[in-house]
Amino acid sequence: MLKLHDSRLGTLREVKGASSGRVTLYVCGPTVYDVPHLGHGRSALVYDLLRRYLQWIGIEVVHVSNITDIDDKIINRAHEQGISWEELARTYEEVWWKALESLEVLRPTLAPRATDYVKKMVELIDKLIETDHAYVARTGVWFDSESLDGYGELAHQSLGSLRAGARVDMDDSKRSPIDFALWKFAKPGEPSWPSPWGEGRPGWHTECVVMSLELLGDGFDIHSGGMDLQFPHHENERAQAVALGYEFSKLWMHHAFIEVGGEKMAKSLGNFTSLDDLISTSDPRAFRLLVMRSHYRSPIEVTKVEISDATDALGRLDFLARRVNEVALDLGVDLLGADGTMNSSAYQDLGVTLDPIIIDEFKVAMDNDLDTPKATSIIFENIRAANTLLDTSEDTHDQSTLKSGLSKAISTLEIASSLGLYPKIDNSIAPPNVDHLVKERERARSDRDFDRADKMRQEILELGWVVEDRASGPIVRKVRD
Repeated sequence: MLKLHDSRLGTLREVKGASSGRVTLYVCGPTVYDVPHLGHGRSALVYDLLRRYLQWIGIEVVHVSNITDIDDKIINRAHEQGISWEELARTYEEVWWKALESLEVLRPTLAPRATDYVKKMVELIDKLIETDHAYVARTGVWFDSESLDGYGELAHQSLGSLRAGARVDMDDSKRSPIDFALWKFAKPGEPSWPSPWGEGRPGWHTECVVMSLELLGDGFDIHSGGMDLQFPHHENERAQAVALGYEFSKLWMHHAFIEVGGEKMAKSLGNFTSLDDLISTSDPRAFRLLVMRSHYRSPIEVTKVEISDATDALGRLDFLARRVNEVALDLGVDLLGADGTMNSSAYQDLGVTLDPIIIDEFKVAMDNDLDTPKATSIIFENIRAANTLLDTSEDTHDQSTLKSGLSKAISTLEIASSLGLYPKIDNSIAPPNVDHLVKERERARSDRDFDRADKMRQEILELGWVVEDRASGPIVRKVRD
């Protein structure tokens, strides 16, 4: 059974919905005022890995991730660019979806926009006022944090320590520095909606409370996001829901940051790399692999060296996929599509079954708080093991060894694909000049002139192709654009 670290309790807990075959997941989505950076990409990938794994083991996932399309940042950026806030939000929302598509992140089941739920937010705020958990002040409506026993539970801090740590707030209409805005009265020229207390717009912390309860119902399985959201954003969401008697989320899941020189990557710090920059200069799968190599609760850095290393590792995955596909085609079985997805029944036509040890080890790793580093090591250890068996089968022509090699290889490709790490099997035919260099390199290798062979390999690479040596002879493939 899948267990995840619950940020509220600080322990591993079973995901209850998994036992009934349906998991409800809410992921705090982007505020669409600028291009997404790598930190946003990591967030999307972490929960894509979770969702894909659950679906792979046969569990239905209802995945909701919101779009915050009204916010101070959106208003300010739109003003700077001289366009409406709606145009700016829609533009960057589209940028967001295109970036996720490039990373092969599955679209959420539902992706609500905050502005579509303002009426529901007004209703929730009204109930909080009626129950004395909120009050109307000069600048808006505020949540009375001290009215709720247990406020600060998700932050693991008491009211006293939160008060002591609160920064000086210029708004003297608040009763306490830790009270937070539920409704902000509109300033001249700002977008606004009607409410019983005056024209304005909802505070950020109210959006997700309404959308998660409306779309997933009370007591949904997982509420998730970055560790920076744990407090105050998620604490303030939880406070509103609990104040009105809701259970809200059964489990809170938070992932760590991408760091640059030990600091969180953030637009406000000016140390961010956009997703588009990374995607346009490297294989997008390399970023997915980097995220998989690190546990979701551990920070990671993304450098050119790490991306290059991940790209090299993907070459090993791709090589195995092409090798297995060639064997399968020789046996009259179409195993892999051009996009790297596997025909789930085709391996049975080869007389091969999935290796239960590999599958079980993978499940144990993933069920243990989404241990993707262990899962990744299982993938690459078995790439080596499969190639060894396939090499032996080529030398000995032993069918039993061949089937063992195919079983390991197909099982490895299966679990990699289950996490969205699809191999590429570009079998493009090399042009004559490249083919000539490959043959020249083989002659140099036969003559044991390895310096000349290395020079030929480099020339081939400069022409956009790479040579992979195997027992049956070299394979040439085009370098990914």
